[in-house]
Amino acid sequence: MSNLDLSYDIVGIGNAIVDIISHENDDFLSRHRLVKNSMSLVDEQTALAIYSEMHPAIQTSGGSAANTMAGISLLGASSGYIGKVKDDELGKFFVHDIEAVGVDHLVTPIPSGLPTARSMVLVTPDGERTMNTYLGASSTLFAEDIDPEIIAAADYLYCEGYIWDVETTKQVIRLAMSIAKESNKKVSFTLSDTFCVERHHQEWLELIAGPIDILFGNEAEFLTLSGCPSLERAIDWIRGQVEIACITEGSKGSTIVTEDQIIKIEAHLVEKVTDSTGAGDLYASGFLYGLIKQFDLQTCGTVGSLVAAEVISHTGARPQSSLNDLVSSTLNL
Repeated sequence: MSNLDLSYDIVGIGNAIVDIISHENDDFLSRHRLVKNSMSLVDEQTALAIYSEMHPAIQTSGGSAANTMAGISLLGASSGYIGKVKDDELGKFFVHDIEAVGVDHLVTPIPSGLPTARSMVLVTPDGERTMNTYLGASSTLFAEDIDPEIIAAADYLYCEGYIWDVETTKQVIRLAMSIAKESNKKVSFTLSDTFCVERHHQEWLELIAGPIDILFGNEAEFLTLSGCPSLERAIDWIRGQVEIACITEGSKGSTIVTEDQIIKIEAHLVEKVTDSTGAGDLYASGFLYGLIKQFDLQTCGTVGSLVAAEVISHTGARPQSSLNDLVSSTLNL
């Protein structure tokens, strides 16, 4: 696909994954020795074993960065997505799904090789999600799959931490970050998962000291990254290391940290948390959309809170109502 004539507000890079979501009880997690509210990488055989025991499931396109790009597009900004799928049934489903919400998929599906990635997402009665991900074709993203001109032309680059688990895809992220920085564009990054932070701790500290301008993560991820015993200490630790840090805290809202400001954002409450899958991804959508539109940071965080609340009110990590209308009516934009 040639998009050289297009420049995007933002381009995201991540694992292109189809989420297979079911509601299960805690016994299911215990039986399979799964850690609640974490993401584990599994092989194809384990993925099939979990799938065979799942209750009837909902299939939806997923992947952290893909969810964020979808949210940004639905809010009304232009986004492109770099993530690899196979030209199989799930791959076709993924590409159709992401392009249907207005995101340009920028990597040609592969005709042979590993199947499209899938994640068995188990949602427990408390709304928490436990993900078991088979990376498949998404792990074969190579430098030649990205177009430097597209990354250089975008105002923002967004990278997910999950993609750091494979050496070749990690190199793609490093390359994309260097292209963005050389073009004086902003680099944003999400920590993704506490286990990811533990696995890549030293490298990510170097990224924070280097190319990252905007950092997203939840309270547990920032505590793991900083090694601090409290959120207050973690806020002091991250302050000034990146231009903006966004720390999500579930029902307690979020905190935006810059060198000069600490801004508290209230959570936008919902009647019931049905499925927390995608909450952090969509918070990032709203916040980055606000930056693209040059809103002040308080408004950026409020938009993030609004769209995160929409996605946790139903099953699946893609919005089911008009985000543009939601934000416009709530904030009188």
